[in-house]
Amino acid sequence: MTTRQHDSSVYEHIQGEERFQELKRRFRSWAFPMTAAFLAWYLLYVVLSAWARDFMGTKVFGNINVALIFGLLQFVSTFLIAWAYSRYAEKKIDPVADEIRHEAEGATE
Repeated sequence: MTTRQHDSSVYEHIQGEERFQELKRRFRSWAFPMTAAFLAWYLLYVVLSAWARDFMGTKVFGNINVALIFGLLQFVSTFLIAWAYSRYAEKKIDPVADEIRHEAEGATE
């Protein structure tokens, strides 16, 4: 892979295009709500761990309690979000990004 110097005007032009703005809108419309949802879920776990100790200490079966289940679900939700984003990006973001990149590469050669 070679590194080329590009004229900054190419990037300024791309940034001003409607397709690039649509690309940013698509990313933000998925990433911001999902980030807020995950942070709310994580903060719920933290708050319950701090102030609802009896509830979090409730044994579900054997030595497995609610806190352990919620903690493991944090990992599960992280992987599910990553998987969902990869599918979303593949369908909605990557095609537009590829078009813009190919156009930019053609303009700088």
